Amino acid sequence: MGKKNSLKSALSSHQSRLQKKQHAAHAAQAAQQKDKITGQSSKRKSTHPAPIATATVPFKPTHKILLIGEGNFSFAHALVFDPPPTLQYLPAASVTATAYDTEEECYTKYSSAKEVVRNLREKGAEIIFGVDATKLEKHAVLKSRKFDRIVWNFPHAGKGITDQDRNILSNQMLLLGFLRSAAHILSAGPAPVIHTQRKRKKTEDDDAPEVSEGEGEDLESAQTRGTVLITLRNVPPYTLWDLPKLAKNPPPTKDVQPSPRYTQLRSFIFHRSLWKGYEHRMTKGERAHGSGKTGVGGEDRMWEFCLRDSSYFSREEDGLERRFK
Repeated sequence: MGKKNSLKSALSSHQSRLQKKQHAAHAAQAAQQKDKITGQSSKRKSTHPAPIATATVPFKPTHKILLIGEGNFSFAHALVFDPPPTLQYLPAASVTATAYDTEEECYTKYSSAKEVVRNLREKGAEIIFGVDATKLEKHAVLKSRKFDRIVWNFPHAGKGITDQDRNILSNQMLLLGFLRSAAHILSAGPAPVIHTQRKRKKTEDDDAPEVSEGEGEDLESAQTRGTVLITLRNVPPYTLWDLPKLAKNPPPTKDVQPSPRYTQLRSFIFHRSLWKGYEHRMTKGERAHGSGKTGVGGEDRMWEFCLRDSSYFSREEDGLERRFK
């Protein structure tokens, strides 16, 4: 109980500081927008998103890919059956798609899931139900595996908490648990090298290296360190979860084993239309009125991280082994 309360206290303190920072940033942004409207210049900047043809695809045909929290498995279906051209030779067997629900619960929540799962299995993809994103290293099938990409699109604790601060805290705890667990099953190797040719302007909540849309690519041809990809809507309350900070500098506590630290490689717009047939679904399923919403305004954004020290858990496990010999 003490460990959990200690972590919650650290997160709550960090959350309070982040909210004050974002309120100030929003006020400054509003003032800047007002100046633009009343200014002498009548020129307007284009707000059109980058063409889909230049959208970032963070996978390669050689990757072993683990999908977390798949819901109705529509993203897995898009990845296996109708991926972007660069992934046309991705073997279906290289894709492992998981859901937190049991198989029965999944089919009850999502009416189309049963057929989608059947098609994926027939194609050769691996489907696993009852997978807790915070306990991946303890799962009988996953614990001995290594993956090049571990992906979670629109994670949410799904606890139905109406109080915003408690809701934010609940989802931060979920993300921290996932990042710690995923570290155990990421493939080892040198850190990926992300090449960028043209910089884009950073947003207030984006402290990643400046990466232009569609131009951040892994240049390594050899095996590189596995990465974690998380997609969130780039608007409150999701920005208040402060994913980049949680990954790079997880809250320090006296009672909890230090969490692994990640390096943020990039963040980029997640174009849903790039993944044909992909449909975002709420954690509670279609009974909660269908498709679900991920925030008004903003954009869907995918964040990519790799372990700052890929030997973190191998050293930890070696130490435990020596201790009990």
